[in-house]
Amino acid sequence: MKIKRLGLLTGLVLAFAANSALAVEKMRLGHGLPEDHAVHKAVVKFAELVSQRSNGEIEIKIFANGVLGGEREMLEQVQNGALDITKASASPLETFSADYKVFNLPFVFRDRAHFFKVLESPVGEAILASSKKSGFIGLAYYDSGSRSFYGKKPINTPDDIKGLKIRVQQSPTTIKMIQALGATPTPMAWGEVYSALQMGVVDGAENNVTALTSGRHGEVCKFYSETEHQIVPDVLVMSAARWDALKKPQQEIIKKAAIDSFEYQKSLWGAFEKVEREKALAMGVKFNTPNKQAFVAKVKPMIDAERKNAAIAKLLDSIAAVK
Repeated sequence: MKIKRLGLLTGLVLAFAANSALAVEKMRLGHGLPEDHAVHKAVVKFAELVSQRSNGEIEIKIFANGVLGGEREMLEQVQNGALDITKASASPLETFSADYKVFNLPFVFRDRAHFFKVLESPVGEAILASSKKSGFIGLAYYDSGSRSFYGKKPINTPDDIKGLKIRVQQSPTTIKMIQALGATPTPMAWGEVYSALQMGVVDGAENNVTALTSGRHGEVCKFYSETEHQIVPDVLVMSAARWDALKKPQQEIIKKAAIDSFEYQKSLWGAFEKVEREKALAMGVKFNTPNKQAFVAKVKPMIDAERKNAAIAKLLDSIAAVK
């Protein structure tokens, strides 16, 4: 009888252990950045916080360096549920949700302090939620610095960019901005930019300082002109179907961990950007400060045209109202 009871007890323990193992939510997170990047360190922190706060019930495995595909490919994988989470620039996200357009409009934010306050405001949260109908939601933003022009000559005024072929992300609004400045926009995947710059397919590009180093673009482009025409965040996005399948406490853990990883990443970005700038200088890149007001004036007709869209005008007014 004792042997029977012992066997029954052992069976129950094994069944419980098996059920517990099955209860673990295993997720995959992919992105295209190297492992020394501030954003990669932030997603590692995110995964650690989720594991800790869920007592190991949620495990997130990270795939860096674009091993799961390019940014657009991974977004599509998240949409169809093949991938749980990815990091994407807010710039191409406007093709999935029109609200993200505001990040691609030039000179929208008064300064970086204003930018961060907007991200943390109800306006920022509403933008994160706006893509659910497209199959994914935003969990949190990450700092990605300011975007400026770089190429084989300095750009000090809009006249200097006139006629140049400039690589841009798949953002209709950024394309319009480049056209407003008199240049030719050339949408292109990140992985193709280095060779395009090297072979003269494009004359320049626009991105933050780290593109010079992480993408090795500073080997080809020796002038970085700090127009700071856009402040475009990165966004940590999650499959809407995967999110909806979670229990509410699990959703709360993931959301809070994402926000906390953003705070952590903000603390890293300044030092990271400074190191990358020093690396770019060592590569022979020269930095110059253009006349920003000339660029602001040049794109004003574009902003005025965008304001004819009532939804965009309302978003821009809400952003301007954030103190």
